[in-house]
Amino acid sequence: MIFVNSMSDLFHKDVPREHIDAVFDAMETADWHVYQVLTKRSSLMRNYVRRRYGGGHVPSHIWLGVSVEDAAHKGRIEHLRQINSEARFISFEPLLGAIGEVNLSGIAWAIVGGESGPNARPMEATWATELRHVCEEFGVAFFFKQWGGARPKSGGRLLEGEEWNGFPWQIVPGAILDELR
Repeated sequence: MIFVNSMSDLFHKDVPREHIDAVFDAMETADWHVYQVLTKRSSLMRNYVRRRYGGGHVPSHIWLGVSVEDAAHKGRIEHLRQINSEARFISFEPLLGAIGEVNLSGIAWAIVGGESGPNARPMEATWATELRHVCEEFGVAFFFKQWGGARPKSGGRLLEGEEWNGFPWQIVPGAILDELR
């Protein structure tokens, strides 16, 4: 698995379309890998993917996701759901506020975590627990990454006394899944 632009955003407005094209060309060619593309620019990703694939599906080894840190940004989820892909994921990280009522139909995976670093803002347990319940309701794999704090591992990984390591095995392409086994 390759996390594309893990410390940046491929769909930032200053990234030239030619560069995005080159990244997608490379991902499409190397289909023996699973690529994770995460953005906060959900409408730009949706529009790009629609132009690139027309009415067709995004290749199953290219996973597309959005960051949603609070209720004010949950509109990104709808943009994601408008992409023709089975490999959609959401990173609720850093979770900075309650998400509230949310429709996760068509989403395969949710990753939840708190902020880390010297000025990390705290995450409320109820925010993470509510998301876990929503994931359960919609059949979405739930992964609790961290509580956050001064260092990423400061608060540990237990939510309600358990580790939550959900992973969307159902969307891993068959050849890659065979290789993992």
